Amino acid sequence: MWTSWWLWPLVAICTADQFRDQAERIMQGTPVIDGHNDLPWQLLKMFNNQLRDERANLTTLASTHTNIPKLKAGFVGGQFWSAYVPCDTQNKDAVRRTLEQIDVVHRMCQMYPETFVCVTNSTGIRRAFQEGRVASLVGVEGGHSIDSSLAVLRALYHLGMRYLTLTHSCNTPWADNWLVDTGEDKAQSQGLSLFGQTVLKEMNRLGVMIDLAHVSVATMKAALELSKAPVIFSHSSAYSLCAHRRNVPDDVLQLVKQTGSLVMVNFYNDYVACQREANLSQVADHLDYIKNVAGAEAVGFGGDYDGVSRVPSGLEDVSKYPDLVAELLRRQWTEAEIRGALADNLLRVFEAVEEASDHTQTPEEEPIPLDKLEPSCRTKYGYSQAPSLHRQLGALLASLALLPLGLCLL
Repeated sequence: MWTSWWLWPLVAICTADQFRDQAERIMQGTPVIDGHNDLPWQLLKMFNNQLRDERANLTTLASTHTNIPKLKAGFVGGQFWSAYVPCDTQNKDAVRRTLEQIDVVHRMCQMYPETFVCVTNSTGIRRAFQEGRVASLVGVEGGHSIDSSLAVLRALYHLGMRYLTLTHSCNTPWADNWLVDTGEDKAQSQGLSLFGQTVLKEMNRLGVMIDLAHVSVATMKAALELSKAPVIFSHSSAYSLCAHRRNVPDDVLQLVKQTGSLVMVNFYNDYVACQREANLSQVADHLDYIKNVAGAEAVGFGGDYDGVSRVPSGLEDVSKYPDLVAELLRRQWTEAEIRGALADNLLRVFEAVEEASDHTQTPEEEPIPLDKLEPSCRTKYGYSQAPSLHRQLGALLASLALLPLGLCLL
């Protein structure tokens, strides 16, 4: 009796080690592709994107959730790095700031080629897995980064952007954000405006994944209905477990299931537990819930590391993914379900987006109406309301021609 009592802790430890060992074995063959990491934003805030600053060394950087040793310990094989610029750049320098954040991702790959390789397609991700490097992709977080321009959207695609989050925590002139659902912002587009629909069509044509993290429920539903390819939520969790408007409600999860789309679970405490404290088990609850409602093929990881101030105990940084996988194994997820959540589900969506793209199709050209744009800091070239230099000179000459007649009448 007493002997069996004191053996129980040893049995528990051995079982835990077994799940952890199994997790590492699976992840050696199928490393995690994480949907959202804000290390580039930290590099801007801390070092103004100066990677040669000795304090910015990604091998020794200790004050962030992410560095090279932690990525290796966490079996991270693919990462969508966030090219994020805040909402206060909208109608100002959002495009320039976004270019700078894309540039820092490219320079990470250049500076640490043994660790990172910048890729732009699913084939590149699979090749990086084989090479043992982190496939590094760009996700642009916030539609304000394209400044309501289809040309900018296309240019960012050519620079490597492979998903665009339609809004951050602010409306764009063509899409509504999640704060509309809290009443803090007013709906402007009732989901997506006509121009917003054009943006989605162009993203489908190009092969840019549509990311619905941060958008309103109306925007979620409009995009899921309109898109010809599956969409993603790069860092969102389940609303039924934590009633935060950044999370995905059940009726939308049903649409995710119907469209073969993907929810990559966010680790931010406020979205996991709706309070300041959370733990690894609660993150696993969200993964379980989405799997049960939308299917095992609809779930992935979108940790939001280095973009949030509070992460769950047990998931303190990017090295902890194997512990989360071990918990899913403990909950009797199959190996195929684990591999799906780690990478295969994202690869399936990415490949479907690539297949739906068509670069032979004529690009969308209709610009957003001028009256939908903020007037500050904008010129109006190209809009019919904007007088050209020729028209201005013509009006001036006409006025001068009338001047002698006016003098005669004096």
